[in-house]
Amino acid sequence: MYGEKPFGAVLRGLRQRGRLTIEELAEASGVSVRAIGDMERGRSRVPQRRTAVALAEGLGLADEEREALLAVGRAARPTRAVAVAGTTVPPRSVGDFTGREPELALLREAAERARAGLGASVSVVSGPPGCGKTTLALKAAAELAAEFPDGCFVVDLHGVEGPVDTEEALLKLLKALGVSDRRLAKEDARGRAGLLRALLSDRRCLVVLDNARDEAQVRPLLPGGGRSLVLVTSRRPLTGLEDVDRLTLSEMARDEAVELLRRILGEERADAEAEAVVRVTELCGRLPLALRVAGNWLTVRSGWSVDHLARRLADEERRLGALAAGDVRVEAAFELSYRQLTVQAARMLRLLSLVPGPDMTAAYGAALTATGVFEAEDVMEELVEAGLLQATFTGRYQLHDLLRLFARARLGLEDEPGEREAADDRLRTWLLETAVVAGRWYKPKYGAPPSTWQGLVPLESAEEARAWLQSEGPAWLAALRGAAHKGEHTRVVETSYAMEWFCDLWVHWGHWPEVFRLAGEAATALDDPYMQAFHLNMYSWALSCESRYREAVEHAHQALECARRARNASQQASALAQAAWARTELGEVQEAADTSLASIALYEETDDREGWLGAMFTYGSSLRLLGRAEESVIQHQRIITFLDAPDCPVSGHLADIYRANTTRALGRGYAGLRRWHEAADQYRDALAQAGRIGIPHIEGSTLLHLGEALIELGEAEEARSCLRQALAFGDAVDSKDLKTAQQLLDTLLPAERADP
Repeated sequence: MYGEKPFGAVLRGLRQRGRLTIEELAEASGVSVRAIGDMERGRSRVPQRRTAVALAEGLGLADEEREALLAVGRAARPTRAVAVAGTTVPPRSVGDFTGREPELALLREAAERARAGLGASVSVVSGPPGCGKTTLALKAAAELAAEFPDGCFVVDLHGVEGPVDTEEALLKLLKALGVSDRRLAKEDARGRAGLLRALLSDRRCLVVLDNARDEAQVRPLLPGGGRSLVLVTSRRPLTGLEDVDRLTLSEMARDEAVELLRRILGEERADAEAEAVVRVTELCGRLPLALRVAGNWLTVRSGWSVDHLARRLADEERRLGALAAGDVRVEAAFELSYRQLTVQAARMLRLLSLVPGPDMTAAYGAALTATGVFEAEDVMEELVEAGLLQATFTGRYQLHDLLRLFARARLGLEDEPGEREAADDRLRTWLLETAVVAGRWYKPKYGAPPSTWQGLVPLESAEEARAWLQSEGPAWLAALRGAAHKGEHTRVVETSYAMEWFCDLWVHWGHWPEVFRLAGEAATALDDPYMQAFHLNMYSWALSCESRYREAVEHAHQALECARRARNASQQASALAQAAWARTELGEVQEAADTSLASIALYEETDDREGWLGAMFTYGSSLRLLGRAEESVIQHQRIITFLDAPDCPVSGHLADIYRANTTRALGRGYAGLRRWHEAADQYRDALAQAGRIGIPHIEGSTLLHLGEALIELGEAEEARSCLRQALAFGDAVDSKDLKTAQQLLDTLLPAERADP
């Protein structure tokens, strides 16, 4: 219908005939304006089939014109017709096949359903290059071939490089199934596809369609039902296929990867350098192809130690080059898929190598490419379709470690240094600006972002802000390090300043000392004594959270000097309060009490009630440790009374934290008086409050103390439950509390075993 016209020219003609602007077609089809423009100008490659389908629907084409447009796209993609092997002999599988038991079990279940004529008779195995799709399919075929008496057939469709013409594959399969040339000559393409469907429906065959390029290549080769089973492997998930089972492969589990390398090397040699074997498997990203290449290297070079290879692979710039053995190169496997990408997708892959965390959302792609989130998502989905990016059920994307190295190498080869630096700056700026806005949700006098703020992610509530800060913690922390390295002192100080009260919700993250140390160094570079005092105080707090109490006292003293230089009484009071808290943990309780009183007085002078509450709390805790439990209870009740007042100047998130902490402290005070029922009641209240606002370290600690009170009350079963719940919080709870909870639980276990 369209002759030899290129796809872009046909698309432009159809759009103009329909009197649509590019923007109107973009809205109708869901394809971006930029992508359509690039296609029409011939600046991008021929689109994938799903994009062409979307354009046809947006244009409102009738069936005949729609198929004609798709045919133009198909014709422009490079193909080749080669001989396809069909065999009734069970395929040879890899002798040292290792692991993948859950995946094999799923394929066995698919075979069972196919034999019974139930469910889908097609299973698509997809995943990134080198993850072992073909190996898995051939292993399954070798196991299952005997259960399909009418033949096992393996067809290599060469989907990545020079895909086999579907007509050729169809003919070869029909001949392998015994159809005569005379019969084949009477049928057109549609008739042959129907004949294949009928034969596979009537017989019990197992067909492996290996390395499929796209849905169009395999659709005519699939049965419509019956008791045959077809296994399709592809780097793409082939989402356009209906009524199929899907199995997505990624890297191997650690124990499976280690076992594969042990089998290749031989157990004696591998076990002699067990630690080095583990290092090599991790450096290979647990990718089966990379593990086989590494194993082959060591097998051929028997004089090499495993540790020697591990040291070679540790060099990121040389790792991909080192993963080559003979004509098998991991980098070449990636290259084949990379060459099939559109210009936009290839650029996106290169830039995604700059993401500092283990995974990402579409917002990262948008920040890197200076586009909208939906446009970035479309391009990233193309990478998923190409098997170069993995999509998770949580809406995040993962880039395999070796693919990250490949993309980073391509970035260095294909992009100017200035372009890479600009993208890196965009990502760092977005991460830190978003962190500031999210952190300020929890700072008094800030709260919700201003109406003028427009970000790439929604931060419309404190809960959304918290979720973002925690899920993107590795990335914004890396961005903070990058900003510090580049001397962006103001940005470092601003970001850390925004975390002042949010960090109470994530006490045991483990990185707060670094966050506030970097900010303190930045404040020093800016010669800002107030910010020096503030961040030294926060650094002291963070050190106490890590049980580094002596260092905390030292840095609190430094903060006090900076605060005096800045003539800021609130930061002086904060320094005294931080020192007092650390001293209580060091057993210097009287000094802690005295320092707390001095801090309280300074806070009252400045009318800083947020800080005053913290100093009051520390003073009450020191009274309990001094054996003055009755006074401790009175002190903490003063805090609750203050918070309950209708005109209390402290509210929201901050008041909730102080209330939960103080209620727990009241429980400890009553425990010191051996008033166990009252202690347990306070602990239960504190537990409910901490659970409502989501403070795991307070929940875990409170469960421990409630367990202690219940033991005193003779409620062993409920105590066991509380202690187990405390242990379930894991690293979110102070390690000392976890140790105590386990010891108490161990004392209760003999009684538990004695129960009938």
